Amino acid sequence: MPQALGQASADQLTHDLWVGLGVAVAAGYFWWEKRRRVVTDERLWVVVGCALAFGAVFARFGTWAQHLDLRQNAGLAEQFLYGNRSILGGLLGAYAGVLVGKRITGYRERTGALFAPAVALGMAVGRVGCLLSERPGTPTSLPWGVVLPPARAARLGAPAGVPLHPSFAYEIAFHLVAFALLVRYRDRLAEPADLFTGWLLAYGVFRFLVEFVRGSEVVWAGLTRPQLFLAAIVPLLAWRAGVVLRRSRSRARLPAAEPRPSLEGGSL
Repeated sequence: MPQALGQASADQLTHDLWVGLGVAVAAGYFWWEKRRRVVTDERLWVVVGCALAFGAVFARFGTWAQHLDLRQNAGLAEQFLYGNRSILGGLLGAYAGVLVGKRITGYRERTGALFAPAVALGMAVGRVGCLLSERPGTPTSLPWGVVLPPARAARLGAPAGVPLHPSFAYEIAFHLVAFALLVRYRDRLAEPADLFTGWLLAYGVFRFLVEFVRGSEVVWAGLTRPQLFLAAIVPLLAWRAGVVLRRSRSRARLPAAEPRPSLEGGSL
């Protein structure tokens, strides 16, 4: 038992180190993109601070309400100290933090062009920690399946000696491809800040699909909790993406002499 607890602690440390590295990489790229776009308003760092703070809190509480009967859920203090973290909750919190930070500082320019590639790159790095420390996924016959030794399989609640989907590797690949596309097309949209909307929609659809091979608990209608959350959020993102696309096409028809600012208006 002590050995198992020690290994579990080592897994948690590995996870947290990679998550911390992912945050650092995202912050570094954000700073670089900020310089590239010559964004000099220092209030932006307050917005970033609010995004990180809200993201951290929402990530921790994102897995709290697992039961409709709230008495069956962990206490708030217990959840904050020992609960699992949710990347979807973290993204929702970070988005809310950006809005709060802008309200506090009066910063009105859009920031999606700065956040989108930075978040994609940071998540690609952070998910390495999940790949190294969490249950990989469901059984698969594909040749790249991950086979866990008995002790590790027991600790992670996964079958031993059976190839499993490396679901976190799929997500790392998704974020790396998304990062490459975001960098390639970051200056080709009529409104570069709309990159963030496109990335959120793409990730929402991808995450809904990858949940089928992740091995998360099925809670209703064959769906996991993240899938139920995404079933409500993705249609809203799709509607927003439609608005963005129509706006981009409308601006593309404007006379070339008319100015088309790159980081103004909107909420994110």
